[in-house]
Amino acid sequence: MIRSVPVDLGERAYDVLIGPGLVDEAGARLRPFVRRDRVAVVSDETVWSLHGARLTAALKRAGLEAHPIVLPPGEQTKSFAGLEGLCDALLALELDRGDLIVAFGGGVIGDLAGFAAAVYKRGADFVQIPTTLLAQVDSSVGGKTAIDTPRGKNLVGAFHQPRLVLADLDVLGTLPDREMRAGYAEVLKYGLLGDATFFAWLQAEGGAVLAREPAALARAVERSVEMKAEIVIDDEREAGRRALLNFGHTFGHALEAETGYGEALLHGEAVGLGSAMAFRYSAAAGFCGVEDARRAVAAVAAAGLPSRLSDLGGHRFAADALLRHMAQDKKAEGGRLTFILARSPGDAFVARDVDPAEMRAFLISEGAV
Repeated sequence: MIRSVPVDLGERAYDVLIGPGLVDEAGARLRPFVRRDRVAVVSDETVWSLHGARLTAALKRAGLEAHPIVLPPGEQTKSFAGLEGLCDALLALELDRGDLIVAFGGGVIGDLAGFAAAVYKRGADFVQIPTTLLAQVDSSVGGKTAIDTPRGKNLVGAFHQPRLVLADLDVLGTLPDREMRAGYAEVLKYGLLGDATFFAWLQAEGGAVLAREPAALARAVERSVEMKAEIVIDDEREAGRRALLNFGHTFGHALEAETGYGEALLHGEAVGLGSAMAFRYSAAAGFCGVEDARRAVAAVAAAGLPSRLSDLGGHRFAADALLRHMAQDKKAEGGRLTFILARSPGDAFVARDVDPAEMRAFLISEGAV
């Protein structure tokens, strides 16, 4: 069964299709958006080796020629150098603005290819075919595209909505368990920030989602996408409510920066740990009950995600360094620290003037030095 979640943004509206077998249907699904019988497909070496032949065959059945641009995997590809290389490859294909760019991979590929599409000849259409749980429930939906810089994650980018998102649940069968857990952190985030009923369901059924049981996985992806779509429709450019989607991210991005955006700490793992820290800070600041914070942290830990700094293999974090990264966060304004905090699981809010001294003391209580 294919589920469809609309992202109603007027003339830029699109659908997120969720279900099995969508890669095999990609040619027919993409056909309405193609002006010439060719598409550029941006992927990484891992995804292309696993699923590239299926996508190429699906496009061929619809009379479309795939022009693959296959990049190295990993967060390091999402950089100025990676953007330059991708744009050069697109120019070498002599694409015009009427041609379609397909992002076929996880969040790195989606962010990079989406940003390239946003700036290529001042804007080209693109389609997201996300191949990780994290990308299916989060980064492929909503039009945020970006690259990283040495000063922080996703600090250079653009809002550029896709024409279509195809979330094929079958491709998650090849996803390593660690990547599956990292994606689940984003699923759990939705329950923690705005749906107590969904959070309770995840407490009961999270194991089934992580085990990739079809019905549980489909519900988790669909509900996550529904929540993101609702928020994006209300606040496309993050002027207000959309900031809630960054729950756990201000902590998480700082931790990622300090660990080098590599294998030491995956983005989803950072979000899980950041979510736990946000609840503990909320409890320490009196916004949230201690028992509610305990429930939230327990849900993170039960998924096999890091929930404390000590879970990161002895890596030492300097509180002042983490604060510097937090001050560079996109939500920060006028030198004030902005965090997404919580009153309870399912009830998050934006705190726009967190005291840096209080945050520093909290980070030291968490194990930073």
